Formats: sequence, C-alpha cells, structure tokens
Amino acid sequence: MRQIWITKAGPPEVLSVREAPDPSPGPKEVRIRVRAAGINFADLMARVGLYPDAPKIPCVVGYEVSGVVDAVGAGVTRVREGERVFGMPRFGGYTDTLVVDERQAFPMPDAMSFEEGAALPVVYLTAHHMMLYTGNLRPRSRVLVHSAAGGVGLAAIQLAKTRDCEIFGIASRSKHAFLKEQGCQHPIANDADYVAEVRAATDGRGVDLVLDPVGGRSWSEGYDLLAPAGRLVAFGLSSAAAGKTRSLLHAVGQLLRIRSYNPRTLMDDNKTVSGCNMGHLFGEVSMLSEQFEALVRMYEAGQIAPHVDRTFPFSEAAAAHHYLHDRKAKGKVLLVPDA
Repeated sequence: MRQIWITKAGPPEVLSVREAPDPSPGPKEVRIRVRAAGINFADLMARVGLYPDAPKIPCVVGYEVSGVVDAVGAGVTRVREGERVFGMPRFGGYTDTLVVDERQAFPMPDAMSFEEGAALPVVYLTAHHMMLYTGNLRPRSRVLVHSAAGGVGLAAIQLAKTRDCEIFGIASRSKHAFLKEQGCQHPIANDADYVAEVRAATDGRGVDLVLDPVGGRSWSEGYDLLAPAGRLVAFGLSSAAAGKTRSLLHAVGQLLRIRSYNPRTLMDDNKTVSGCNMGHLFGEVSMLSEQFEALVRMYEAGQIAPHVDRTFPFSEAAAAHHYLHDRKAKGKVLLVPDA
C-alpha cells in the first residue's frame, strides 16, 4: 500500500509518499481499497505540529475516506466484500488501503460518487452535531458562519437552509458569488468589520447561532454578537496557526486572547457557549451512527450535496496542503491514489 506520511513538523513539503505491506483485517475489521481521502484543517495543524491529538510525528493522518471493501475479518456483519463505503478512521486516512473496525464503515448511497463520499463524513457530521443534534437549531434563526466557504462552512449553510435560516457567512470576497449560490444571503469579507455589518443587518439584535473555528478574540466577538438565548459553538482554533510553519509565540498569544466564562455570567446573559471536537467523538459509535444515517437520508432527499473543489493525487499532497493554506478552496479538497 501507499501512504502519505508527515515526516517532521514543517511546511507542506514534509509530506512524503511511502510504501508499506498491505494490512490484513482482524476480527470485526474490514479492509477498504481507498478511492478518495478528505483533507481537514486538523491535518494541516498536525503537520505544523500544533494539533495535540495527532499521533507522534512521523505519522499518517486523515479522518475520512471512501472506497470499496475488499476483505473482511471474522464476525463482520455490517458490510460485505465489494460494497462501496465511507470509512472513518480517527487517523491514518491518507492511504490507499485502510483497515478499520466495521463500526467505522458505512454503506454509501448508490448515486453517490467516491469524491462525494470522501467529502461528507467529518464536515457534515461536525455541522450536524453543532446545529441539529446538540443544537436543535430553530427555524428561521439567524446564523453566523466563519470560514463559510470551507467544508464545514458549506455543510452548515446547507443544513441551515433546511431550517429556513438567515445566514451570514465570512469568507474572502472572491468567494461571495459562490456563497450566494449556495444560499448564504449575507456574505461578509474576511477583512471587513463583520461585527458592525451583522449588527447593522440585524438592527442591533445580533444572531442566534455563531459557528466559529477561528478562536482567540473571535470567540469573544461572537459571544457579544449573540441575541438573547443565542449560542456560540467553538469547533477549532485556526488562529493559532500563523502560516505554513509553527510559531509557538503566536499560538500562545491567541490562547491568551480567549475569554473565560462562568455559569453565572452565562445565566445572567441568557447565552450558551459550547464546543465540538469530532475527533473526540469517534468512540461514540451509536451517537455518530444515528447522525450519519440522518445525513445519508438528507443526501438522498436532495437536501445536502457535498461540494468538491479539487482532487490531488497522493504524489501532489504538498500542493494540496498549500492550496488549503492559501485559502483557495471552496468546499472540500481531496487526495486520490495515483494511477
């Protein structure tokens, strides 16, 4: 098999394709011949050495794949050989051959492409968990989405549309027409005073839900923008990464900007602050299965549709990471095994 390794902490060029023997599935495990693997911002943070949950470098990262089951271990009942599946490893997805517990493999809809299959699991589960599972998003809510043109951002926009929400999305100006096509009524430039723009558009009331993967000062600004009974959900800390290499001084500075909250403050303000780290929920199989099945039904009903911006062969993994760092992507960027 071929895998993409993070050989050391550093810029995208530290990624290297290496050969290894094909793994064999054990009891209750399945082997997937991977057709596409999703890239998430956590992978970039792991590569620069700022993702505490990542395996010790050198390592293989990656949370989501799509492919075909070509071998099953003893006792497997969920999927069968020859079946097209989503695969959700906690790490190790940058590979062309993957062994996972059968509970981490889900049958794909017949109409779904492998590219769509690799673009759905992590970002849509994250958005679903924040908005519909724990969030109980109310119809016609006002929603502010940071990094709105990214994978989670687009998933959030599509889910918000199912609740007839008014959507504010922060992204570079070059992506605003695309966001409007996706259903975001209020695109906001990422270098604009978004706080002032949201307040002006809502007559000072603010929004009901803020989805923020940026962190630092942004979380404080989002909290102050919440309307009564509003909710801020933190699901990343991208502000800790200053660029394509690690700066511990910059990361610490962003951590120091995070406001502390206590229950009495939240009670008096009638606001909620919560968090979502999908990687820490991979062990909650029954919870994620329920949400994943709901997402598959939504896909089959035409309510959601993963958007794949570009695919890169394994041999161009560094270029794929550069593409994400440079904020060129709209939706998901994927890795595919070289021919």
